[in-house]
Amino acid sequence: MAKKPYTEEVSPLVGYIRQKFQQSETSKLYDEKRWLKAYRNYRGLYGPEMAFRTNEQSKVFVKITKTKVLASFGQIIEVLFSQGKFPLGVRPTTVPENIDKYAHLNPQAGQMNGQKSPDQLKTKDIVNDIYGFDGDGKSLAPGATATDLIKNIAQDYEELGFTAGSAPQGQPQIEPARLAAEQMEKLIHDQLEESRAITILRHVFFEMSLLGTGILKGPFTDAKTYHSYDTVEDEEGNVDNIYVAKTKSIPSIEAVSCWDFYPDPNATNINDCEYVIQRHSYNKQQLEDLIAKPMFREGAIRACLETGPNYQTRGYESSLYDRENISTLYKNRFEILEFWGAIDKKLADEYGVQYETSNDVVHINAWICGGHILRLVENPFTPTRLPYLVSPYEINPYQFFGVGIPENMEDSQQVMNGHARMAIDNLALAGNLVFDVDETLLVPGQDMKVFPGKIFRRQSGQPGAAIHGVKFPNTAHENLMMFDKFRQLADESTGIPSYSHGATGVQTTTRTAAGMSMLMGAAALSIKTVIKNIDDYLIKPLGESLFHWNMQFNDEAPQIKGDLEIKAQGTSSLMQKEVRSQRLMTFMQTASNPSLAPFVRWHTCLKEIAKSLDIDPDQLINDPEKAAIYAHIMGLANGNQNNNTAAGGQGQMESPMSVPPGASPTDSTGAGGSNIGTGNVPLPGETGFSATATQSPRINETQ
Repeated sequence: MAKKPYTEEVSPLVGYIRQKFQQSETSKLYDEKRWLKAYRNYRGLYGPEMAFRTNEQSKVFVKITKTKVLASFGQIIEVLFSQGKFPLGVRPTTVPENIDKYAHLNPQAGQMNGQKSPDQLKTKDIVNDIYGFDGDGKSLAPGATATDLIKNIAQDYEELGFTAGSAPQGQPQIEPARLAAEQMEKLIHDQLEESRAITILRHVFFEMSLLGTGILKGPFTDAKTYHSYDTVEDEEGNVDNIYVAKTKSIPSIEAVSCWDFYPDPNATNINDCEYVIQRHSYNKQQLEDLIAKPMFREGAIRACLETGPNYQTRGYESSLYDRENISTLYKNRFEILEFWGAIDKKLADEYGVQYETSNDVVHINAWICGGHILRLVENPFTPTRLPYLVSPYEINPYQFFGVGIPENMEDSQQVMNGHARMAIDNLALAGNLVFDVDETLLVPGQDMKVFPGKIFRRQSGQPGAAIHGVKFPNTAHENLMMFDKFRQLADESTGIPSYSHGATGVQTTTRTAAGMSMLMGAAALSIKTVIKNIDDYLIKPLGESLFHWNMQFNDEAPQIKGDLEIKAQGTSSLMQKEVRSQRLMTFMQTASNPSLAPFVRWHTCLKEIAKSLDIDPDQLINDPEKAAIYAHIMGLANGNQNNNTAAGGQGQMESPMSVPPGASPTDSTGAGGSNIGTGNVPLPGETGFSATATQSPRINETQ
């Protein structure tokens, strides 16, 4: 515990944070210049460094960069969210720790412990019992790991009548880690939907394509209001519905712009950062709203409001917001710095930080505005982490921020603009006549303007010698050829071919559907690295953060126990859906061999085929338990249909040569022996036939 409490007079921390902020800001100037060029190329704007020749008339800017950025952004969204589900899965580890992979029911153990028999024990009961319940004495402290969670399951086995290991052949068994993973995955997906994760990530992915880096913040605990109505009955029996607002703690995330993010200048990724600082621009109302949030100091916020706005504009903001005098836009704004980082314990004592850690460093979160500390707490996350996820579009070696689409095609964009301007200027000359005038042959003082019906008075010389038109050659074709060449270079430098985003007039090697599918598959390889970066730096860390958030802050969630592993599934969607569906169908045809069928998980195959067709498998495919119930119902229905047929009802007629059940197939008398029914009745010409031949013709004679 800190030696002295925090007081309002403590101010050295403000100077410390501002020093770190200035260091980060200075180090980030080079990246901001890169981003400004990328933004201008996206918007189709020339920077102040662009100097046009005096004879240049055209100022055209061909927005090929914008096309590529939007195409890249669209491909990312299509790959990750085309199936309407977040590309995040939870799976048990290959070899679960501290628990056997399988467990099966032990009838003797269950009966001895007074539990339900295996026939009475449903899967739902098993799952709920394994997860435990509030007050069972197995609650875990915040920050418990998956290993801690799973230690209690061995005790649950004996209580429920389970025995570790695989079940004997034909006996039911469970996979506790898999069941826990399914429940955790369902919970995380529900939380992502409630926090509008897909919408927020769209902003992250767009800035990733444009500037080269996408930043996500969270998860943080947020209170979500649910609207409900309770039925209340008064003493007279009147029933009324009363509105009740209920709140629930959910994890929330938000997108952070690269312009407002200041990392440790010595770090090359978020995990190496000693600290990070986020810059906020708040108006008066937003600053006052911080009072209602936990751990914010009302006195410091009031003092900041009395001091007045203190926002300092940066040079790049005038370009971003298309304002010459950007200061007027932020004249009523407050600049707030949000600091997350580690400081020495000695400094923490000096700054008045209250902490509980026994380490030599203290991880803190501080908000400052001007000379006031608005919030100062120890980092609340266990295990300790910075609440930011940073994903590069393309990894920039030895640098923190990545490389985006505009930077990769910057040279191509400049050359295309140059040739487009030259082509337009040339067309302006080639499309108009330029006159050569010998003024010595004309009457002095004449107006040189040319228009239909114009009369020039000549005083000497031959006709046509005084004035004649000069036509300049048309070189636009050569300029456009160079334009197309550098457009191809832009395709190669970005990895996004023009035909992949519907560009017209682009030459391809084939026009067949199979050929285009191959080309699109090859084009997908370039985006594969980007999706892999998103999986490694964003999706998987987000899933792990949500797992720890549920373990630490979600008191209402069931205790999800299991040796779990977060699986990012973005790259699994890269395979062309048509190819994937075809491969799955081929596999099912191969696996239909009776000798191979027992080794195939048909339920999983059906789900994967549905996914490849952009169909939600949960809406159409039953799980094995429901499938067994439906099969039983269908069996009963078929049995009733057969009974109706036997009773004389309508149905499919049986073959006349079939032998009814219970009859002897070797009975030649036709009496059925001692059984009810008929045997093989003798036909005309056979021994034992008593009727005339014309009454019972042979069956084959009528065919």
